[in-house]
Amino acid sequence: MDRLVVGVTFSEARGGYVGTCEALGQPIVALSLGNLRRRAEALLGGQPIVVLHLDKLARRERDQRRSGGQAGTWPR
Repeated sequence: MDRLVVGVTFSEARGGYVGTCEALGQPIVALSLGNLRRRAEALLGGQPIVVLHLDKLARRERDQRRSGGQAGTWPR
């Protein structure tokens, strides 16, 4: 199986997560990481293994969504 690493950032201006990869040809925009993965798989056809590599903005947004909007507020 092919393995594809997709770089992901978050952009409020573009409306969500933005995935880029040479094999995709153009950036993919999606509201969720799951949807971004599905779109990349659909564009490539077959059964590629899609690995999402999140940058700092994307990780922060993911963590904030997981914690219900309270990312980084609990004591460490």
